Amino acid sequence: MVARSSGMTSTAAHPTSDADLHAVFAPLFERIAAGAVDREIDRRLPHEEVGWLREAKFGALRVPVEYGGYGASVRQLFGLLIDLAAAESNLPQALRVHFSFVEDQLLAEPGPVRERWLRSVAGGVLVGNAITEPGVGAVDRYQTRLTGDSARRLLNGVKYYSTGSLYADYILVAADHDGERVGVLVDADARGVRQHNDWDGFGQRLTASGTTEFTDVVVPDDRILGPGYGAAGATYSTGYLQLVQLAVLAGIAKRAESDAREWISARTRGYTHSAADLPREDPLVQQVVGRLSAAAFSARAAVLAVADVLDEVLAAGADDENDLNAVELAAAQAQLSVIDTVLAATTQLFELGGASIVSERLRLDRHWRNARTVSVHNPAIQKARAIGDHLLNGTALPFAWSAGERKSQEVAR
Repeated sequence: MVARSSGMTSTAAHPTSDADLHAVFAPLFERIAAGAVDREIDRRLPHEEVGWLREAKFGALRVPVEYGGYGASVRQLFGLLIDLAAAESNLPQALRVHFSFVEDQLLAEPGPVRERWLRSVAGGVLVGNAITEPGVGAVDRYQTRLTGDSARRLLNGVKYYSTGSLYADYILVAADHDGERVGVLVDADARGVRQHNDWDGFGQRLTASGTTEFTDVVVPDDRILGPGYGAAGATYSTGYLQLVQLAVLAGIAKRAESDAREWISARTRGYTHSAADLPREDPLVQQVVGRLSAAAFSARAAVLAVADVLDEVLAAGADDENDLNAVELAAAQAQLSVIDTVLAATTQLFELGGASIVSERLRLDRHWRNARTVSVHNPAIQKARAIGDHLLNGTALPFAWSAGERKSQEVAR
């Protein structure tokens, strides 16, 4: 890919170093990780932990330094998302549309509205989403409607998988508007918005991915994100959003390895037919830990490799179809590799012990449950077929949705 000047403000004008980012966020992630098992047991949504992330301006990682953010690269962002996922796998998934929305603002035409929004993000504002509808499926069958004229527009509909919206200040909603699919930005506490924490999956239980109802919600014109939202066509967004899920999986693998080593290191009881008295000295146990370590390493490496591609494409303006296809293909290929690697790893860790390793108190099963849940969001069998069809026959890759016309993406707070 050839870098092209986009005329956009670079987030790397005064970047924050890896060491500086680590100094800010590593202690915070440790605090978040300390309560992970208790939150899982109690099924307590991590509102307090999201508050810590707000205070540290985690949501502003990609916002330029001159607007109050960190000016981080895509690679730095995804490295930190992996680390956050290792602490609490629900949080990066809850924030994935937020970071995609920030990228849309970075790609928007420079101006006071764009700057105001980026500064708002640097001030702690978070964006959730309400895209998918229950029992409907594809975007061309959405029933959520934006009606009326510029004097008064009303939003009505029901959404599901509203990931992260219970933690957010604004909700990005996909809707039909006079036959066109648009994105609408709604205040999370606006009159007529009702949110339900009714996600009943066996994993990723704390992502706040439930139902959101919109009843006659007033939408100003400056909250309509423009025509084309949800339309077919190449976009950076699908690969970007998929990569957040892969970062979650890489973080899960990292935590699974860490938990396994901690459990084994403290264990003194082995088996009568073991090759060593202590489990940590057993070569078979060592082999499993080695495989867990390799899984965490390779999953992280795959995510960061795709992040490098995204760095180039976004810096060039994300408007070249060949570049966008390269991102989509790389993310899809990484998906097939990372899913298989992490699911195997989160199963293998149970080979380290007998019945005691399945104790509910340990909640080690959460790693497999969370990984399995994240992995089915975009079925791997469908992605594998699409990759093969593309490579063999030149068939277009399946981009899930487009964020609409670039110039229409600016919004006023």
